[in-house]
Amino acid sequence: MLLPQLLAEHPSAIVDIVRHTPLWVGGLLAGLTALGLLSTRRSAVHFNRLVAMPVAMGGLALWGVASAFGAAGASARLAELLTVWLVFYGAATLLGLRLAPPAGARFDAAARTFQLPGSWVPLALILTVFLMKYGIGVQLAMAPQLAREAGFAFAVTALYGLLYGLLSGVFAARTLRVLRLARPAPAMAAAG
Repeated sequence: MLLPQLLAEHPSAIVDIVRHTPLWVGGLLAGLTALGLLSTRRSAVHFNRLVAMPVAMGGLALWGVASAFGAAGASARLAELLTVWLVFYGAATLLGLRLAPPAGARFDAAARTFQLPGSWVPLALILTVFLMKYGIGVQLAMAPQLAREAGFAFAVTALYGLLYGLLSGVFAARTLRVLRLARPAPAMAAAG
């Protein structure tokens, strides 16, 4: 039985699911939520912190892709997952680079920091990645045989590859757009 079906038929099952979730998962969720909430306020961000977010979320997404089927996953399935992830990561990054930096973002050369407007987007992306990983993990913990079922494996491959790839690409593109602000402005041609 898939998780959405279980919860639709037995809404009280969520209590048992949460009760059996390892404590570290709650700590991870709290930390990721705090990180996302920090993004909702205007802030001055150093280069390292700016780059850390998409790297961390990309790493979490790749971990989700690589661990989707655990020991039961064949290397061919992992290769499919990584290929789908890479295609959608690349597509989202390339499309996202066509956009302007977030409104109000600027680079402070003297302080070597980026002034970023607050945004709820990072929190939404963080929670989406976390909930995807958690939901599939719960399903596989409740029914490990799902990892060997072709239909489930295909659905997870498509879901993980597509959504994780898109979400990771959105994070990367946003960061790259902000980093563009640090480039020196092209010199204007001398009037003659």
